[in-house]
Amino acid sequence: MKGIGRIWLLSLMALMLIVSTACSNESGGSNSDNNDEDSVTLTIGSWRTEDSANYQKVIEAFNEKHPDIEVEFKPSKNTEYNTILNTSLQAGEGPDIIHLRPYAPGLELAKAGYVEPIDGLNGLDTFPDETLQASRGEDGKQYGVPLNLSTTQVFYNKAIFKEHGLEEPKTWDEFIAINEKLKSEGVTPLAFGTKEGWLLSLAHGIFGPAHLGGNEFVEKISKGETDFTSPEFVKSIQVMEDLKEYFPNNSEGLGMEDIRTLFFTGQAAMFPLGSWEIEVLREMNPDLELGFFPMPSAVGGEPTLTTWVDGSFGINANSEHKEEAKKFLEFLTTEEFGELFTTNFKMISAIPGVQSDNELVNELSKAVSEYSTPYMMLVYFAGGNPSSKVTIETELQGMYIGEQDVDGVVKTLQENTEAWFEPFQ
Repeated sequence: MKGIGRIWLLSLMALMLIVSTACSNESGGSNSDNNDEDSVTLTIGSWRTEDSANYQKVIEAFNEKHPDIEVEFKPSKNTEYNTILNTSLQAGEGPDIIHLRPYAPGLELAKAGYVEPIDGLNGLDTFPDETLQASRGEDGKQYGVPLNLSTTQVFYNKAIFKEHGLEEPKTWDEFIAINEKLKSEGVTPLAFGTKEGWLLSLAHGIFGPAHLGGNEFVEKISKGETDFTSPEFVKSIQVMEDLKEYFPNNSEGLGMEDIRTLFFTGQAAMFPLGSWEIEVLREMNPDLELGFFPMPSAVGGEPTLTTWVDGSFGINANSEHKEEAKKFLEFLTTEEFGELFTTNFKMISAIPGVQSDNELVNELSKAVSEYSTPYMMLVYFAGGNPSSKVTIETELQGMYIGEQDVDGVVKTLQENTEAWFEPFQ
């Protein structure tokens, strides 16, 4: 009996070991999903759902050097990203690597203690100081690795321009004449909608500088030497209202995907949007003949191409794998990543000197060096609660549905900004 009991006991222990191993494999975890105890899994949060395939290429390149670090790109819809991220961070959770919104919104997360300082990270010295400032906190600490420079301009369909005998405008009056001709000949001039607020501050960043006077106005208002009640700024809001006659029908109900579709399907001739749309448009319509022009001045100045550092990557202060996350961020500072990014994302890398195999991207890079003006509402007026940037978006939306007028937009924006922007106080 003693022999039989010993065999039964050994069998029971073996069964328990099998069950225990199976349960361990099934339970996994957010930070370690591999059978190999030495490997970890990093997650990346972002608002760029359309870049998932390209980020997979980045991850594959990173894994050639770090095969023991799995990386999962887990984006959220652009309009939902902030809420999802903030909720998870407040709960002590969230992705290991955070795609930080540029300037104040991203730095607010750092100020709240959700982002790990990365001063001393290998490769940070790759970037010019003005580029690093986009993700540097009030405490002087660096919180993000810059990803790319974004620009906003007017894209146009070359085939439609050719069909209607149009050329790129050199003055504001020529730009309006193009809109008039297209409209009179049955073509929607501007693929644009006002359903999503962020599109409105973005569009003001394209059309506004033509009337503001470009960099000179930005320098003055950032120092408090002028404000939003100035005649040139009021004019910039009036122009936003005037351009509505060139938008598609029912533009109040059109969002990003709607206006993109109107453009890449050839239902509209021009598309006032950002450089990140180049690759998206190419994928949607590889035959699209795409051109762009900087916005010509209405006051006799130089054309303008609105430019800014668009996002960076930081580390969740609550991540259990900060050292592994730092290795990924260090990879983002390399020329290898810069070339990979430029080639696949068709955007301008924040790493200086990286050239693209895409002629349009290289032309944009050249135009940046000639006509660059800051995205004023993002770089200088993304503070406040609600922020001045959000305020102008909300007020412009009200204007487009007839619940606000130009003077009301200006008055509300000025009052909002006076509450937090020291140069106005």
